[in-house]
Amino acid sequence: MTHPLIPSILELAEPLAQKLNLEIANIVFQTNKNPPVLRIDIKSVGGDTSLDDCEKMSRQLEEILDVENTLPSTYVLEISSPGIGNNLESDQEFVSFKGFPVIVETNTIFKKKNRWEGTLQGRDDQFVYVNCKGKITKIPRDIIQSVQLHNPS
Repeated sequence: MTHPLIPSILELAEPLAQKLNLEIANIVFQTNKNPPVLRIDIKSVGGDTSLDDCEKMSRQLEEILDVENTLPSTYVLEISSPGIGNNLESDQEFVSFKGFPVIVETNTIFKKKNRWEGTLQGRDDQFVYVNCKGKITKIPRDIIQSVQLHNPS
C-alpha cells in the first residue's frame, strides 16, 4: 500500500523532473525509519542517469517540499537512479551482458516456442542471438517482447 502523501509529492516532483529532462521511475515513503525516508528513483530521458541529475533533482525538490510544507516533520530525501533492471534494452546492455544467461520472450510463436532460455550472444538490426544448449538461435527482433537477465538456480 502506498503512503497517502505520495500523490501530492508526485504532483510537485513530476513537473520538476520534466523540466530537468528526467522521469520518475519509483517513489517510496518509508515511515518505519527514524527519520522517515522519502526515496525517489529517477531516469534520464536522454540516456544514462548521472550523479549530477540526482543532485539537481534532490536540491530543487527539497526546496519545493520545504516551501510547500508537504511533509509534516523531519525526513531524509534520497534521489537515485534505479540502476540496470533485468530487462535488456540498449545496445550497450546487449554488449555488456554478452555471455550472460537470458530469457527471451516473443509475442508470437517462433519455431514452436515463445520463450527461449540460453546464453546471450549479441544482437544486430534484425536478430537477437542466443546460445540454447550449444546451438545458436536467431530470434527476429520484431517479434521479441522482452530479453531479461536470468539467474538459473
